Order: sequence, then C-alpha cells, then structure tokens
Amino acid sequence: MSDGKSDGALEAAQAALAAEHAAVYGYGVAGGRVAAARRPEATAAHHTHRARRDALVRTVRDLGGEPVASDAAYALPFAVPDAAAAVRLAAVLEDRVAYVYSDLVRAAEGSLRRTAADALREAAVRAARWRGSGVPFPGLAERAGAEAGTDTRAGAATAH
Repeated sequence: MSDGKSDGALEAAQAALAAEHAAVYGYGVAGGRVAAARRPEATAAHHTHRARRDALVRTVRDLGGEPVASDAAYALPFAVPDAAAAVRLAAVLEDRVAYVYSDLVRAAEGSLRRTAADALREAAVRAARWRGSGVPFPGLAERAGAEAGTDTRAGAATAH
C-alpha cells in the first residue's frame, strides 16, 4: 500500500489510522447494541475496519513513520443506549472515516491513493446504508461540518 512518499501522505495515513482505531472501538459499542437483524452488518464493518487498521499500520511504517497507537477508550459523540443510537453511531463512524480518507486521497499517489479512494467509497456506502441516505460528496460534507465548527473528524471523539 505504499508509494505516496511525502510528509503529507504520512500525516494523512496517521490520521486515517487513528480514525480506524476509533472506528474499531466504536463498532465494538455499536455492534453490541444494534438490532439482531443488523448485527451481521455491524460485524462485517468491524472486521473491515480492523483489516484497514492493520494495513495502515504497515503503510505508516513503509512511509517511515511510527504508527499511532490506539487509545484505551474513546469518548463517544453521544450516548448509545439502544439500537437506534447504535445505528446513528455507525453512520457517524463511517462519516468520520470518509473524512480522513479524503485527506489521504489528496495527499497520496499511486497505489496508496487508490487504496484510500476505495476506503473512502466503502465508508460512504456503509454510512448511507446505516443512515438510509447518502451525501453528494463523501468526505467533503464532513469537512464542511468541521469548518462550520461541528467537527466530525478522526474517530469516535477523544480518549478518556
């Protein structure tokens, strides 16, 4: 997954890795609360984010960096007491992952850029499935929220 060699690609890959760490954590919460009918979807997303996280660890090393470690826990953007909140959380996690992958698409080149574009697309599709609707420009809608002060970047929020 490496042929984007700039400092910008390394920084963006680290941000994507941090978001994947948070998504893995968030899906651990969401997956335990979604309705049984959607549990396979949450499980598949959890596995996908774990695989992307593991690939990004290798990518960061290939780019000459030390991979950012996962936090022990993450503050969720809202309480997740039930299945409806779990579905909302899953959509937010995917939006946040799309956001950071859009940065990696801009910063990288070659196969890393293609991989980031694939990850962005997949996150946007999962977000649309969870939400029941999509956004016109995945990754950019989240950026607009960040610029308006409703930051939706990098993972589930902050560490405890």
